[in-house]
Amino acid sequence: MDPASLIGIVLSLVALLAFMVMEGADPMSLLFLPAIILVIVATFGAAMTGQTMDDLKKMPGWFKMAVLPAKVPPASDQIQTLVGLAEKARKEGLLALEAQVKLIDDPFLKRGLQMGIDGTDPEQLRDVLEAEIAAKKTEDKVAAKFMTTMGGYAPTIGIVGCIVGLMNVMGSLSNPEALGPMIAAAFVATLWGVMAANFWFLPMGAKILRVSELQAAQMELLVEGIAEIQAGTSPRAVRLKLNSLIPPSEVAKEAA
Repeated sequence: MDPASLIGIVLSLVALLAFMVMEGADPMSLLFLPAIILVIVATFGAAMTGQTMDDLKKMPGWFKMAVLPAKVPPASDQIQTLVGLAEKARKEGLLALEAQVKLIDDPFLKRGLQMGIDGTDPEQLRDVLEAEIAAKKTEDKVAAKFMTTMGGYAPTIGIVGCIVGLMNVMGSLSNPEALGPMIAAAFVATLWGVMAANFWFLPMGAKILRVSELQAAQMELLVEGIAEIQAGTSPRAVRLKLNSLIPPSEVAKEAA
């Protein structure tokens, strides 16, 4: 799991447990299996209802994107790679990059460079790469929307669980001693619904959007680098151009 996500989840749970202890509540009361099953499973099912089968096949990747570390290499590394390629292209010509392209791991950079080497028109090359970036953003928004949709359903489903529990309470009015624990158990479902939405699902949606922004920004950086290499720009000018596209803190790291 991404350390940032793990720390955030742990902090949220610790704050909740600390509040319960300070209020005199029993933290173990959270471990009410019927409420957990209802909120998690029903929320997931409700969100699935609004998706297509093709979307469902992508869900494992969506959850990985939400909880695993972002696959975003440092911008300084990408700039250094592009400047190195610009130096070689400047000295030996664009065709000299063909052997190096095979060694590049980034598929987006590899495709862009190969198109440039193949003589693709610069405007067409840029249009193709930018269309790929736009398609990725669109797909990532679908993933983020799925998570935020679950965040919207979870509290309401928790209330459904509470209502069912209170119906059970109404059927047991003849046993006053059991009413207190039964009412408390009924409200645990509501707590799980609100907790799942605000501790997990909504933050997961925000995480996907943030990772998407970082990846798209890096892809845009690569597009500019590829365009400059294709144009035969000097390595120094390539470095200056790319440094202007990243945050100042990243420029400081790159310079160091």
